[in-house]
Amino acid sequence: MDGDLLPIGQFARLGRLSVKQLRHYDELGLLVPAWVDPVTGYRYYRASQARVALSIGLLRSLDVPLPVVGRVLEGDAGALEDVRAGLEAELARRRRTLAALERVMAGGLPAPEVSVARLPARRVLAAREVPGGPEGIGRATSAAVARVLAVSAGEGEVRLTGVFPVDLDGALEVLVAREVPVGAWRDGAATEPGAGVLTEVLAGGVFAAARHVGPYDQIPLTASAVLAWCGERRLVALEVREVYVSDPAVTAPDRLVTDVLVRFEEE
Repeated sequence: MDGDLLPIGQFARLGRLSVKQLRHYDELGLLVPAWVDPVTGYRYYRASQARVALSIGLLRSLDVPLPVVGRVLEGDAGALEDVRAGLEAELARRRRTLAALERVMAGGLPAPEVSVARLPARRVLAAREVPGGPEGIGRATSAAVARVLAVSAGEGEVRLTGVFPVDLDGALEVLVAREVPVGAWRDGAATEPGAGVLTEVLAGGVFAAARHVGPYDQIPLTASAVLAWCGERRLVALEVREVYVSDPAVTAPDRLVTDVLVRFEEE
């Protein structure tokens, strides 16, 4: 055995890593021992490997995933771009969460006035998206909005409706719709606009409704209050709808008006 080799415990102290971490990084191929005793399986390292060990520890302290750590160690100059984008997105999400928390702290838990309305079925242009989970609902909604607006260009003011599931466990689907212009269905027209947008019938029914004023990412505060209203009356909620009354292009986020409707099962 080379006299310059360091046993794993000594090297762990040198590289500011634990023995368990070194074993794991060996399994991943990130930091392979210089020599492994064929009889005992004991790992040995060279002092020159300390730079790699310390680099791994530094990158992990910056929340860099291990697969990306490997790319950085291999010299991939762009490996950290996605990590940076992810951290920026998480920071933005945290800021939105903080703003919602401050709203609750300032005004208490939301208790909007809830009314009951019966709405007819409507023929709509609709785009559907399947988010990967509850955290992807915002992105899925934005993608569906973009598709509906793309086929609605040049038609003046367009009021959109978002339709969301009540149960956020299991398979999720988001729908964004707008009413079909009068006459668009004449002679079977507008049966398939394309670009991922289809014509369909948006179900009517009885809805518990409340108005939300404020940023879109704070709509769940009002939706939760409406769902609580339904729960108190033992009404089975079927879906949540958001009718976007304001034009976000010309309205400040804190003045955006959204009607929140919960369709519930009639007795």
